[in-house]
Amino acid sequence: MSDKHPAKDAVGDPSELLAEIERLRCQLAQYERRFVELDRLANRDPLVDLPNRRSCLASLARLIARVDAYGIQAAMILADVDGLKAINDKFGHNAGDTAIKQISRLLVASVRKHDCVARLAGDEFAILLEHTDELQAWLLALRIVETVDEHPFHIGKANVPLSVAVGVTLICPRDHPEAVIERADREMYRIKAIRPRK
Repeated sequence: MSDKHPAKDAVGDPSELLAEIERLRCQLAQYERRFVELDRLANRDPLVDLPNRRSCLASLARLIARVDAYGIQAAMILADVDGLKAINDKFGHNAGDTAIKQISRLLVASVRKHDCVARLAGDEFAILLEHTDELQAWLLALRIVETVDEHPFHIGKANVPLSVAVGVTLICPRDHPEAVIERADREMYRIKAIRPRK
């Protein structure tokens, strides 16, 4: 008669089973960390750790849906950094990156915690404003222009002036994210054409 334990034979060595469970837990944790990292890479700008264009478009689509469903007021500010190419050409791309970081900090500090500041492209930022009418959005946009103007940007011993051009648009029911950005962009270039250069 065999002295083997049937239950033990069915499940195998308990220590081996526990080791396998632990291995699978570690593997799952690695996959979860990798997923978080891939999600960050897909949705965050690596230089300034703000939402990127892809993430901004998704947030804008959700905001349009809330405007559509609840009739709230919302707006978007588009901010374009003036003279970034000149900084890159004269002082190098590291200096340009530092300028972008400074601008992003100033933008984030200028808005409410629940507002969304995103980097759309090299020198373009978008700010999504919920429960905000057109006048409030323009007042904030002009305050941002003044804030950037008043903050010196130093490269070594050189004091390099930074400025931003801004455009504002309301977000309408049944709007499309790209259409919102295009309207703000057109408004920004209209303002840029009439604003005196520093």
